[in-house]
Amino acid sequence: HSQTGPEVKSSIESIFDRFSNLASRRHQLASVLSGGEQQMLAIGRAMVAKPKLMMLDEPSLGLSPILVEQLFDLIKELHSQGISILLVEQNTKLALKTAQRGYVLELGSVRQEGTVQELATDKLLAEAYLGESV
Repeated sequence: HSQTGPEVKSSIESIFDRFSNLASRRHQLASVLSGGEQQMLAIGRAMVAKPKLMMLDEPSLGLSPILVEQLFDLIKELHSQGISILLVEQNTKLALKTAQRGYVLELGSVRQEGTVQELATDKLLAEAYLGESV
């Protein structure tokens, strides 16, 4: 459903409450924000639309470890609010901690798929993608 002006304003204010560092920079262009702030802005903009599905492509790319942790906490929270998340992430361990299902792509083709538990316990995948020896 389409939001009214006051609903949009309320949504934006709740985003600024969540991302307080964005609130202080609300009058700056997105191009001058840090990588982490740009990622927060992108997610915040999507949240204003109240999506049922959010697609995130390499959200941790270029972020500090602290921002990555905060971002993935937010992704889990969004999922708990009923938003489906389609996540593309090269940080396999982090993705498996966050997801319910996974698809392993190699050269554009699905190499393997399954629940997080199935993928995490697959010995060949653990060696190839998680850096663990079998």
